[in-house]
Amino acid sequence: MGLFDFIFGPKAGEPRREAEETFKLLSGYTPVFHTWDGGIYESELVRAAIDARARHISKLNVQVVGTAKPSLQSKLRLGPNAWATWSQTLYRLSTILDVRNTAVIVPIIDENGETTGIYPVLYKDAKAVQYGGEPWLRMEFYNGDRVAIELRRVGIMTKYQYTNDLFGETNKALDPTMDLLNIQKQGIEEGVKNAASYRFMATMANFMNDEDIAKERERFTAANLRKGGGVLLWKNTMKDVKQIEAKPYIADADQVKLINDNVNRYFGVNSEILENAAVGDSWAAFYEGAIEPFAIQLSEVLTKMLFTQKEREKGTYIMATANRLQYMSNADKLAVSAQMADRGLMSRNEIREIWNLPPLPPEIGDGLPVRGEYYDLTQTQEATDE
Repeated sequence: MGLFDFIFGPKAGEPRREAEETFKLLSGYTPVFHTWDGGIYESELVRAAIDARARHISKLNVQVVGTAKPSLQSKLRLGPNAWATWSQTLYRLSTILDVRNTAVIVPIIDENGETTGIYPVLYKDAKAVQYGGEPWLRMEFYNGDRVAIELRRVGIMTKYQYTNDLFGETNKALDPTMDLLNIQKQGIEEGVKNAASYRFMATMANFMNDEDIAKERERFTAANLRKGGGVLLWKNTMKDVKQIEAKPYIADADQVKLINDNVNRYFGVNSEILENAAVGDSWAAFYEGAIEPFAIQLSEVLTKMLFTQKEREKGTYIMATANRLQYMSNADKLAVSAQMADRGLMSRNEIREIWNLPPLPPEIGDGLPVRGEYYDLTQTQEATDE
């Protein structure tokens, strides 16, 4: 038994999960997702941008609110599955989404058919099919395994979703930038090689055939360049002997900035985020533009795949929050702590969490402090009436 069986259960190979009838979409596009072999994750610049988002997304805190399925809630509080933590799962989910613009989350099913956790799968191909009047998602993995699971039980996160009703677009729009990256790298490599290959040039004064020229080149190199020394000597058969300056090709600053900006813009990061230098407003802008949309989509996708409509109507949902993100400067943290504590809007433990401090015992840390000069006007009026 392998990971495949642990995730999808012992009945994963049932014939009904090999349904072939294509599920038709409104857009008219075939609901098929093929992995792209462009290898954008192999680029150092692209990988750094993807990693920057994933590292911060991995700090999200996933919580279950409500009372439905207490057994599942208990398992999710410990982690999404038996093999990874929430931090690791969120990082991988963010990475898959950025590389493919589509990320699929499947439920982990036990021998009784019950959901015990979730797992982001890295498949080779996926296709929406129909079986028994219900849409299913059939996936094929790199090791050859195939499985189909009811679409309603699957969570699909997307980016750049346009032509397909289920999956996001490819990263084909990034191809020109990836070509520039490749050309830039090759240009530098070839420039360095050429600069290191030729050191001197000269004109042969006398007429010589190709064989004699080759011999003279070898003689000159052996006599002057391989034995060391500070003086070059040559016969009068040569003239205009000149040293070639090694100037390897390096892309200028504007070209480098253009490529970097294209990649950063595509993945929603900037130099401050990549260098871990963003604080205050710049970090808040990054959070609202790059992390919060992910958190909202993840919350909605997990809620819908794990809980029925009736359970959702009664107030059970999953929420990915950013209370573990320490993005504010110390001055901003101090201002928020003072203002929220003075007005009784945050407990001592909530304030300590902002400063990454351990919580106090509940009887001390869960109370709501308030400054003495603040009064409840309703209670004050009642005391006056008495």
